[in-house]
Amino acid sequence: MELSHTVAALLVACCAGLGCIQAVTLDVKEGNSTCIKAELSASFSITYDTISSTRTVQVPLPDSATVDTGSSSCGTDESLPWLVAVFGPGHALGLSFSSNGSLYSVANLTLQYNLSDSATFPEANSSDVVTVVSATVGIWAAINTTYHCVSPVTLRVGGATVTFSDMRLEAFMPGNDLSPTESVCMADTTTTTAPPTAAASTTAAPAPTPSGTPEHGTYSVKNNNGTVCLLAQMGLQFNISYVSKSQNKTVQDLVNLTPSQTNVSGLCEASRATLVLTEEPNTTLSFTFTLNSTTNKYHLSGISLLAMWPDMTARFLASNTSLEYLRSSLGRSYMCNAEQTLIVEPTLSLNTFRLQVQPFGVITDQFATAEECQMDQDQMLIPIIVGAALAGLVLIVLIAYLIGRKRSHAGYQTI
Repeated sequence: MELSHTVAALLVACCAGLGCIQAVTLDVKEGNSTCIKAELSASFSITYDTISSTRTVQVPLPDSATVDTGSSSCGTDESLPWLVAVFGPGHALGLSFSSNGSLYSVANLTLQYNLSDSATFPEANSSDVVTVVSATVGIWAAINTTYHCVSPVTLRVGGATVTFSDMRLEAFMPGNDLSPTESVCMADTTTTTAPPTAAASTTAAPAPTPSGTPEHGTYSVKNNNGTVCLLAQMGLQFNISYVSKSQNKTVQDLVNLTPSQTNVSGLCEASRATLVLTEEPNTTLSFTFTLNSTTNKYHLSGISLLAMWPDMTARFLASNTSLEYLRSSLGRSYMCNAEQTLIVEPTLSLNTFRLQVQPFGVITDQFATAEECQMDQDQMLIPIIVGAALAGLVLIVLIAYLIGRKRSHAGYQTI
């Protein structure tokens, strides 16, 4: 028995090291209809404690993995759809999905591993079943399209990492097969949108042409019961680099979002809220806010842009789910009148103007008391400092005058 465990551990380690990870097909059904389907390869890097030290193992998702029909579901009005794959003695990989009507995304990634599996975790000093969760995954696609990512994508989940490769999946499926229309991940887009010639790749991008201050827009997202759960007011401007058809080179451009031509959608959950702005017919901008229930603080954790403008040689996709912008407290809104620059990727940043947002705890469709950004506080502080300096200068002049006057009187005393 001990020999078989050792051989199994060696096979796992060798397979992970040589990259021989098998592709797995998983689907979740409701009756005869498929609502979630995934074709992917995955591996897990897990660090655990032994009696004398710590050890890291590489565990591939085996082709024998199956869907746990008891935990997986197509979702209801009160619960999210789940795909849960089980493998080995007590290991599981779970993906939950959410949608705002135009986009779907992986809302949570869950990894469960059983330390009592001595073949995978030799000499572990615990026999616990460990569950780790990540709510910032960055896997999203347009409804009725297949998310496709050939490049390896590594995600941090607690004390472990999960690496997906050659991944195709779709949730909220209208049929039983993956859609032939694909939403390509950013890692693949970076490769496919490279300039078509060597000369183009070496041409320096010119400075963007100023496009003026963008129009101020008001946006709101409602719950299923019709009450507003997210409020936002801001002017938005894209600072974007893409390969131009007409110029055959990479260009940098400033483009304003037009509120009157923009549709609003989104989704509010207990610790996650999404605002999606779609400027027809070819621009979709998504903001994801995350609430830390322990500290009662929220922040902007993710921004994604999907665009296909007439002068682009290929669809533009930029996404970052590890952001730390617009921090505020639950029960308050975040405000920043000063212009801010939110960097998403090297090819994309957003300029915001007169921004106020509240993604959680909205009451009576109104913003709560605002917590102001540091730039606004600094701008208020400058006049105070100048005023204090002037007051100090006046005081110094007055004191000098009084001292001089006293000395002058002393010179005329009677002898």
